[in-house]
Amino acid sequence: MFSFANPHLLYLLFLLPVVAGLYIIARIARRRKLMRYGRIATLTPLMPDASRYKPGIKLVLQLIAIAALVIVLARPRAGAKEEVSEVQGIEVMICLDVSNSMLASSTDDPRGVSRLQRAKLVLEKLIDKLDNDKVGLIVFAGDAYTQLPITSDFVSAKMFLNSISTEMVPTQGTAIGAAIQMAMNSFTPDEDMQRAIIVITDGENFEDDPLAATQEAAKRGIQVDVIGLGSTKGALIPIGRNGQYLKDDSGNPVTTRLDETMARKIAEEGDGIYVSGAASTVVNDVDEQLKTLATSSLEKINYTASAEQFPVFAWIALAFLILDIFMLDRKVGWLKKINFFSKFMS
Repeated sequence: MFSFANPHLLYLLFLLPVVAGLYIIARIARRRKLMRYGRIATLTPLMPDASRYKPGIKLVLQLIAIAALVIVLARPRAGAKEEVSEVQGIEVMICLDVSNSMLASSTDDPRGVSRLQRAKLVLEKLIDKLDNDKVGLIVFAGDAYTQLPITSDFVSAKMFLNSISTEMVPTQGTAIGAAIQMAMNSFTPDEDMQRAIIVITDGENFEDDPLAATQEAAKRGIQVDVIGLGSTKGALIPIGRNGQYLKDDSGNPVTTRLDETMARKIAEEGDGIYVSGAASTVVNDVDEQLKTLATSSLEKINYTASAEQFPVFAWIALAFLILDIFMLDRKVGWLKKINFFSKFMS
């Protein structure tokens, strides 16, 4: 398998045709200037050291060197292999609240880390503990969307997790019920597999009935755990970086509070636990709760480390740059007498 660590840098290769085009334009302009002084056939003997082909050859060398350097910057990798192994685990769907209220402070300090950032930190540590399990990710606000289908690829899970923001869901609100319903439909069809849903939210639900969705999940044997984020005292929702806060239709700042009562009810109906996101033991508490579920056999995909290939292209770039440096634009004295193209010109 061949891949690149920085594939977006490969777009720089599109500049090579531009450079070649500029070179051709420059050569045409030079030829037109020479024609002001007479016919090219007449002027050529007057420039015995001028080479017709070397400037073009030097351009090719330079373009190859530039292309190799771009590939070096993109960091090519090779040798990665996909290995499938059979392990014992469970399936976990994570439902992450990305409504605007998650921008508020996760503590009583208005300048504290936001609820969303705290959620990402907790989830990153939790994913590390899932080990042989499968994980999926759903984001929700006024509606719910699947961000990552259930998978054993934790590298991708962390990548998607880091890219999450409150702008991902256009409809504002907090539809916890819709998120739980979507999570229930996101598991694999294996009926023997133990499943769990982890809801991370501030508990303020305005869109639907999360308890009804949680009860349905419990009937299907799906455990629902809740991590509550925020302060019960409330916090303002910052917008932008100029110290302004979200306001209601009357112009008053909106205060968002952690609804622990709703969060605890969801966990209770889902035969799971409620844990405060501010607790230092939140990751271990949720992990221990997940361990109460019986594991089942499932396939896990592992990727072996790939070897960096950029040194090869670095040497190629260096070789062509050296050739370009030592190749002069004018003819070499001892080669003047040799006409390499005589056979083709006759």
